[in-house]
Amino acid sequence: MQLNQRHRWDVSPAEAIAIQRQLAGETITDRPLAVNEIKRVAGVDVSVQEGESQAAVVVLSFPELRMIETVLARQPTPFPYIPGLLSFREAPALLEAFERLQNVPDVFIFDGMGRAHPRRMGIAAHLGLWLARPTIGCGKTHLIGAYDPVPPERGGYSELRDRDEVIGAVLRTRDRVKPVFISPGHLIDLPSAIAITLACTRKYRLPEPIRQAHHAAGQFS
Repeated sequence: MQLNQRHRWDVSPAEAIAIQRQLAGETITDRPLAVNEIKRVAGVDVSVQEGESQAAVVVLSFPELRMIETVLARQPTPFPYIPGLLSFREAPALLEAFERLQNVPDVFIFDGMGRAHPRRMGIAAHLGLWLARPTIGCGKTHLIGAYDPVPPERGGYSELRDRDEVIGAVLRTRDRVKPVFISPGHLIDLPSAIAITLACTRKYRLPEPIRQAHHAAGQFS
């Protein structure tokens, strides 16, 4: 898979923040993507152990969610853990995995944030610009924004707001199970991100593509 090379990754935290601010206005988060347009969906995750990062990109058929391809890439972890700068820690290994993909997905779901980020540049938004494909951020924990109580049933959600801007949604993927934090990354709008996330979630709290990517990324040998 070919990628849009936007900048170098060996930067300081201050330079990283400046890059995020520069790129934030380039993401497109008002483009609908209908569920019936999707044939392949990918889950994206990275695990870190003892100074090494292992990236996993798992491509599944849609709507069956059958495995098509799994690509792993391992590199030394290049950047410290700093909240809000996750992409600079995880992207180098992920980009190696993306380049080796043989089956290009119609949409990527990241274990991380999209627009729901202090500078609107979570990893799903940031790498969406490199991928030039629709991307969704699916975070397990709250990073930024305020929201009202989420309805208890599957599919219930509350808008996630930062000041006067809707930056995502807090979505219940299973009845009375802790919600996830959904936000558009690039080339997709929030209603589409919610619908696709729900369509990819079956027996578990997390969407199946992310669940499988998380399992694959954690298999260090």
